[in-house]
Amino acid sequence: MKHEIDLSKYPIRTDLIIESIGENLQEEGIIHQEEVFDDIKVDHIEIKEEYSTKYNKQKGIYKTIRFTDITDTTNRERVEDIFVSQLKDLLEKEGISKSSSCLIIGLGNSMSTPDALGPKVIDHILVTRHLYLLEGATIEKGYRNTSAVAPGVTGVTGIETSDIILGIKEKINPDFLIVVDALSSSSLERLNKTIQLTNTGISPGSGIGNYRREISKQTIGIPVIAIGIPTVVDAVTIVFDTFHYLLQKISYHKENINHHKDKFVPSCQLDYSKQKENLKSEEKKDLLGLLGTLEDDEMKNLLIEVLSPIGYNFMVTPKEVDFLIDKLALLIGKGINRSIHDAIKNNK
Repeated sequence: MKHEIDLSKYPIRTDLIIESIGENLQEEGIIHQEEVFDDIKVDHIEIKEEYSTKYNKQKGIYKTIRFTDITDTTNRERVEDIFVSQLKDLLEKEGISKSSSCLIIGLGNSMSTPDALGPKVIDHILVTRHLYLLEGATIEKGYRNTSAVAPGVTGVTGIETSDIILGIKEKINPDFLIVVDALSSSSLERLNKTIQLTNTGISPGSGIGNYRREISKQTIGIPVIAIGIPTVVDAVTIVFDTFHYLLQKISYHKENINHHKDKFVPSCQLDYSKQKENLKSEEKKDLLGLLGTLEDDEMKNLLIEVLSPIGYNFMVTPKEVDFLIDKLALLIGKGINRSIHDAIKNNK
């Protein structure tokens, strides 16, 4: 008799549509297109209304930008250029005009580095609303009426974040919102290397099971563009991906054991990241025992069942997260400025 696990108690932790859908990009109700810019890829996904409940994702447009590095200026500017083009396209699809006023919200906790992306982005936003309020002031053409705020988290303020946003919205009456937040991922390779943009809004903390009230057009009353970057993964993801990296590495050695290029390279320095797993079922079983016979879903379900009940499915972030968050916040902040202010032409 097949053992079935009730995963309703142990949800997979991810905010990314590309992970929620997985291999089902061709299913009815999903429109998917991929663009490739050298080593940067952009997935365009549109979820139809009748399909939205299956993966618990709102109907609408999702854009996922995947990259390998933003730690040097050249790579960061390349990703920023693509981010700007995708954000402008999303604004256009939402029918947002050049004169529409904008409120930018940086979600997250500035005291917790992996969750500080939103507040740090706000530090880079060019705000202009106070200039528009000056009597007799002349604003140069190409600058939009823009305001920005980091409202903090409910655990610090005691106030639901959506209530704070609603209060600000009723007072200053912006035409649309841009919300920036840190996300969670179920893949190590996407950690700090993915930007998701969507017109469906956001539920703060949903990726780690800390559900707050949704921030969307339905709850706020104006268009909401959500921008997020995964900065944390759970322990299940780390263990699960490690199994696959082990199989990749062994597959690499199996194919290249006699290759001259590897003769003088230490095993710990070989790059096998592009290698496909090519081990037979018997080889996996010999290597991993009964674990080697499990399908991916079965393996992940087992790990969830093992770690979650005892509280060890920790949320984890890279040791260099301080550096990465600063770079990513700069990229998103400057990218938003270029997208909403036509007077800002480049990323210099």
